Amino acid sequence: MLLPQSRGFWKDIRSGRWVIVPVSSLRILLLPVFLHLNWSWFTPLILSHPPPSPLAPLLFISYPTPSPTDDSTDPRYRKGWLDLVFVAYYVVFFSFVRQSVLFGICYPVARYFGIRKREKLARFGEQGYAIFYFSFFGAWGLRIMSHLPTWWYNCRNFWIDYPYWQMTPELKRYYLMQASYWCQQLIVLVFRLEKPRKDFKELVAHHIVTLWLIGWSYGVNLTLIGNAVYTSMDIPDFFLAIAKVFNYLHLDGIENPMFVIFIGFWTYFRHYLNLVMLYSVYKDFDLIPQSARSWTPSEGVWMVWWMRWQIFIPIFLLQCLNLFWYFLIWRILWRVVTGSSLKDERSDDEGDDDEDEDAALQKKKRS
Repeated sequence: MLLPQSRGFWKDIRSGRWVIVPVSSLRILLLPVFLHLNWSWFTPLILSHPPPSPLAPLLFISYPTPSPTDDSTDPRYRKGWLDLVFVAYYVVFFSFVRQSVLFGICYPVARYFGIRKREKLARFGEQGYAIFYFSFFGAWGLRIMSHLPTWWYNCRNFWIDYPYWQMTPELKRYYLMQASYWCQQLIVLVFRLEKPRKDFKELVAHHIVTLWLIGWSYGVNLTLIGNAVYTSMDIPDFFLAIAKVFNYLHLDGIENPMFVIFIGFWTYFRHYLNLVMLYSVYKDFDLIPQSARSWTPSEGVWMVWWMRWQIFIPIFLLQCLNLFWYFLIWRILWRVVTGSSLKDERSDDEGDDDEDEDAALQKKKRS
């Protein structure tokens, strides 16, 4: 699969091709870095008290706030509108990373194992990138949770000390980069940068619900429950991607056991833990301190009675989507048990009738 070529930097920006052209997305990323460094180096030579770099909110998290522990080594951050600027910059970052991983790592690995057809290369690349992303963010989410009172889904602590508006820098950075990733993935789906699968509408719905969860949980200071939901999504998605890569590589003796392991992780994280969190929303919501049960945004408090359902509904919708995919997963397992192939029920034709990419390229050159 050939690397998308730039049609000119400004044309790529106007047309949106920067999403798929890594050279253009890299240029977009480097421009603020260059300007920020110049501001940091040269303005102190001109001004005795230079103002902060106007490019800093693109590159770094904003809004430091005094730590509740009064410890200079334990900083805290609050949310603000400049967080949207950070998210926008890292949408470009994930566009560059995605294309770089696809063309620099996934496609060469696929060709090494004999995958040549365009559709299968694309599917292998999607799952390779998923392994890259979910392994990193699944581990990062676990690390963050291990330092929180909610460690291993101690869901009562979602509510007991609400509001959680003073975030550690790591939690805030993690949260906003997750938002950037899901925004970028929605762009990939909406603009059909990946060939749509049979469950295209369900995937779009999943991404919209995920962004809804990210938005309201961040906005109403429920970042601890957001971290728990992220982790319950990322870890099983890592095992899903591993299972699918093994399937594409036709690694006899490995792909079926890996698929069974994936089902175990998916069942535990995407269903059991999701139901644990739903039950906590329903049962433990009243553990919120009385002083926080009001709609007072200026104090970071939003938890009036009906917010219970604003929290419950998107997690419930995620569970419904998970059940849809769970049904497809068990259909695949049933086919394996009855002697059929381990094929993704969500996929359209994987391109068995498509030309080999190398052959297609030679044909194009001859014409």
